[in-house]
Amino acid sequence: MDRSLSSRLCAVRPLDQTIIQQARNRWNAIAKPLGGLGLLEDAVVQIAGITGDAQISLEKRACVVLCADNGVVAEGVTQTGSEVTAVVAENFARGETSACMMAKVANCDLLPVDIGVARDLQGGLLRHKIAYGTGNIAVGPAMTQEQALDAVCFGIDLVGELKQKGYRILATGEMGIGNTTTASAVASVLLGKSPALMTGRGAGLSSDGLRRKIGAIERAIEANQPDPDDPIDVLSKVGGLDIAGLCGLFLGGAVHRLPVVVDGVISASAALAAVRLCPEAAGYPLASHLPEEPAGRPLLDALGISPVISAGLRLGEGTGAIAMLPLLDMAVAVYRGMRTFEQIQIDGYQPLE
Repeated sequence: MDRSLSSRLCAVRPLDQTIIQQARNRWNAIAKPLGGLGLLEDAVVQIAGITGDAQISLEKRACVVLCADNGVVAEGVTQTGSEVTAVVAENFARGETSACMMAKVANCDLLPVDIGVARDLQGGLLRHKIAYGTGNIAVGPAMTQEQALDAVCFGIDLVGELKQKGYRILATGEMGIGNTTTASAVASVLLGKSPALMTGRGAGLSSDGLRRKIGAIERAIEANQPDPDDPIDVLSKVGGLDIAGLCGLFLGGAVHRLPVVVDGVISASAALAAVRLCPEAAGYPLASHLPEEPAGRPLLDALGISPVISAGLRLGEGTGAIAMLPLLDMAVAVYRGMRTFEQIQIDGYQPLE
């Protein structure tokens, strides 16, 4: 492993099991049926284990949206052209996307990042442009290993900077025409499954378009021969700059003990790359919703996380991860505010035999 990356990852430790038990005990003491809030209870317990603090606070939050272009668009794998990436990225800066509208309701800051858009952008984006888009994975590597490492290390360090600014939880988002193709390619390699099983219609492909997309991924894997045991190799050969940066965000969550929420299939592929790169980071990615793309469920299963929301969401941009935040707010309100069985002087529920 690259020395600069390994030096960052040496701080990663497993979730704090003592704090996890404290949080579970708190839930079980609250005057309500045991496990009554289901996966929301599990999410709060997970957050306690991540942060090492059973007193949960999620008051300051952000959705980090990584924007980058993908050369594989040249293979006819998308309904729209790459120029849309820049347009939408600038709309993020103006607060004019679906994710922006949802983030306002969720009291969530939205932080768009140009990590690899194919042209220079106007407006208030954070800029860490590693390249003007990636190469066409169907004929060669997406990027160099150095570029992939740059993106991953940037993501890790960004989490640290945001934690220093007082953020308590991050949602992940992305914008990049063609990135369901790269995400499916990453998922195919990491999960050892055929592209035909891992690839869906993305933002809306015809049956012919879907066949072209599957074929492009098959050619990408054949041409580049990514090593499934080396996530940096996979990201550099068949991934994207947005996915590599997202991988860094998830690793940063483990390094800096900050909850980071998985959105859809693109961020889920990045989360799996993160855990494969640093097994000690397992248990840190926080699930939001069940992605509609075929790779969604297998990726979450491989991560060992269960989605709270099953609503057929497929918009991207971080919208599913943002939608998770108000649900967490409600769960934390119960967790922190409810009186216990002992306080109201009634017998508590007993676990089922």
